[in-house]
Amino acid sequence: MSTRLVLAGPGSMSRFRALFLVAALYDGILGAAFFLLYQPIYRMLGVELPASASYLQLSAGFVFVQGIQYWFVFRDMLRNTDLVKVGVIYKLIYTGVVFYYLARGQLPHATFAWFAVCDILFIVGFVRFLMLARPAAGAPQP
Repeated sequence: MSTRLVLAGPGSMSRFRALFLVAALYDGILGAAFFLLYQPIYRMLGVELPASASYLQLSAGFVFVQGIQYWFVFRDMLRNTDLVKVGVIYKLIYTGVVFYYLARGQLPHATFAWFAVCDILFIVGFVRFLMLARPAAGAPQP
């Protein structure tokens, strides 16, 4: 299948592959770190731990799985475009929640806002990828 991404020229595929590799590492490392090391990380940030660590570990586990998802996309981008759509939704929800609590003055630490800024950059790249990954005009539809 010929896509706009393939037709965008040499280097387009490798730039998006690099984007998904960075996303996989970013979410994989963040998820693993917050899952395994949430106590020292929260202490370092001066954030009070919740009564149950399950909330943190469930969220961190989900972030780790997002990293695996982007790894799958990195390995075969055109086959896994639906995973990119899920990733955009995940990152939109995260950034929306962060900025909502930031606006209310209830965000536990500014670090979470910086993560949201990173996620906005990923969203821009992911949406651009999705726009280019569509079939080129006149190409047969699967």
